[in-house]
Amino acid sequence: MNNRVKVSVLVPIYNVEVFLPECLDSLVNQTLKDIEIICINDGSKDSSLDIIKRYASKDKRIKIIDKENSGYGDSMNQGLKKATGEYIGIVESDDFIELDGFEKLYSIATKYNVEVVKSNFYEYFTEKHKDDGKSNMFLPTEINKVIDPRKNRHVFYEQPSIWSAIYKNEFLKKNDIDFLPSPGASYQDAGFNFKVWATARRAYFVDDAFLHYRQDNPNSSVKSDGKIYAVKDEYDEVEKYLKEKGLMEEYGHTLTAMRFSAYIWNMKRLTSKAARQFGKTVKEDYERIKKEGFLDDSKMDGVGKHNAKDLAIKHPNLYIAVRPLHECRNNLRRIASKTVRKISPTYKQRINTINLVNNLERTQKELEEKIERLEKIIDKEQK
Repeated sequence: MNNRVKVSVLVPIYNVEVFLPECLDSLVNQTLKDIEIICINDGSKDSSLDIIKRYASKDKRIKIIDKENSGYGDSMNQGLKKATGEYIGIVESDDFIELDGFEKLYSIATKYNVEVVKSNFYEYFTEKHKDDGKSNMFLPTEINKVIDPRKNRHVFYEQPSIWSAIYKNEFLKKNDIDFLPSPGASYQDAGFNFKVWATARRAYFVDDAFLHYRQDNPNSSVKSDGKIYAVKDEYDEVEKYLKEKGLMEEYGHTLTAMRFSAYIWNMKRLTSKAARQFGKTVKEDYERIKKEGFLDDSKMDGVGKHNAKDLAIKHPNLYIAVRPLHECRNNLRRIASKTVRKISPTYKQRINTINLVNNLERTQKELEEKIERLEKIIDKEQK
């Protein structure tokens, strides 16, 4: 008789006392009873540990790892080592999952003998006490069937959302898939996600959503203005992994596209000073990867391929200089959209707003033409 639990659920926890009970309630009441809930307390300074202990005293399926603060990656790796389940699930401690979520995911996983079952998720807002729509990550032709990520490369470019899936435990161990344990780092889900898709051969996509992903937690690490190089560290780790596994030729261009897409996102969120600092590293990576031969647009796939030669990558300082113009244009577009959607906007309001956007776009076009000429001069001098 197999006494192995069906799913081990990893719950990384750090100072989340406000949301933790809702998370744990959704787990202890799962319709799939044969699970273990591994709570990893990462040195919380609030009452999170007391809450975990209270739940554990009533439910023996809850296992506690209590440690000093060492970061998300190390927390997840310790959870993976302790997990005994046939499959691994992840629920962030400020999120919660539908009560039948793991039962449905596990049923599909065993029925089709797949390494990964991934579903959509809900975007949840605390103040509204409701979801604000469901993600739609998969193509209609991919839903409810076994797919090979090598032939469906666009999945690499979707939001990692590693917590909207379950993973076969043996698959993760066999392929040495874990998290970058750098203290204080963020975005480790990106590296974990890439490793999964680069090595999985049988995955199943479910159109349904089960996980409620909280959008308005003010303490979320992704909102931090610090950690300038965390994104680079993640993709450096993936590059190291691909080289060790002999997968660089197959996935090198995909990695380049994703890396520079993430770099541009990072530069958008940073202050100008921090963006300039990060831009030096971006430029160095651009030159290095170009020499290594992984900067060929024709060999790249998916959404991110054009970002490799974007202004932000080739000339970061120029990009930072024009960034406020892009932001202003986007803000005006949002204002225009809201104005037009008003129940009864005046004709003059609509025309004035639209004219502002049009004028800004003309100015932007002129500036971009000047920047393009300047880029050519710089490129010619560098040669």
